Amino acid sequence: MPDFPSSSSRPPVGRLRKLIWIALCLLLTLAITAAGVWTGFALWFQLSAPMQIKVAAIVFLALAVLAAMHALWQRRWRPLIWFVVFFTGVLGWWSTFKPSHDRVWADDVARLLHIDVEGSKVRLTNVRNFDWRSETDYTVRWENREYDLDHLVTADLVLSYWMGPAIAHTLVSFGFDDGRYLTFSVEIRKEKGESFSALGGFFRKFETVLVASDERDIVRVRTNVRGEDVYFYRLQVEPATLRKLFIGYAGEARKLEEAPAFYNTLTSNCTTIVFDLARAINPQLPLDYRLLASGYLAEYAYDVGGLTPGFDHATLRARGRITERALAAGNDPRFSQLIRVGIPGVAPLKSR
Repeated sequence: MPDFPSSSSRPPVGRLRKLIWIALCLLLTLAITAAGVWTGFALWFQLSAPMQIKVAAIVFLALAVLAAMHALWQRRWRPLIWFVVFFTGVLGWWSTFKPSHDRVWADDVARLLHIDVEGSKVRLTNVRNFDWRSETDYTVRWENREYDLDHLVTADLVLSYWMGPAIAHTLVSFGFDDGRYLTFSVEIRKEKGESFSALGGFFRKFETVLVASDERDIVRVRTNVRGEDVYFYRLQVEPATLRKLFIGYAGEARKLEEAPAFYNTLTSNCTTIVFDLARAINPQLPLDYRLLASGYLAEYAYDVGGLTPGFDHATLRARGRITERALAAGNDPRFSQLIRVGIPGVAPLKSR
């Protein structure tokens, strides 16, 4: 007859229950900790109160989290229930935050972009063309412009590095056969006195704005005023796809006009929206971690065959660095042509 394990070799029921209880407590402890951390950041970024009250609220929160965890392991349920009630209240408070177009905005994001498309003709209202002397000294200039998409010939991926090699701001610059360029940038819509915070971007701190701008504004302010390091990459895009990508930005502008939206550092930022537009054109584009680590977006574009062929990525990056050329060009009317000298895929600059 087969041997069956004796009852003494089986785990005691009491011991199994204890293990299950410990595992459950660990999971609930992690959940309480995560809820506490999230609530702490939400209070820090959204509580409209003096600093002393913010600090007191976070100290109270920390004590509530510790009390809930202690009660959990002691099998006392009342403090745990009170914490659940408290966190539910926080979620209710959080749901009251809605994006808005009606705030006191910083000058460079004060106006919403409007784009009308009729066939190949495009009319843009509120194109930004500031003259920047410093971050606080600038000439405000908003323009209305017209373009013909039949004369749209190029698109450049622009990466501006401001916080290490993994993080870059992503822009797309469209070129027309008359030498004009127009750059689109998805940005936070700062209120006056606000500054960007990557953490704040997770906690409904900022709305989203789409900026269309002249390169002497939106590129030069990064290289010549803010000291960022900027790289250009010529995209390999068919004319029909170029037009679809441009019109995709028009669609984004229309959506933001109709309904304001919060900026999210992870899910709705300058890179993810560009990818969404590109994927609407080519659904086969794969997801990749470099869509989040935006500093490596050019490597992703290279791997999917989106950059100038015949060069390795290191060469494209080295020759695409325009920072020094931008500093040298200053406010020259030929700024866009001067910064592109030597970029693979860009025609040589003609002499005057």
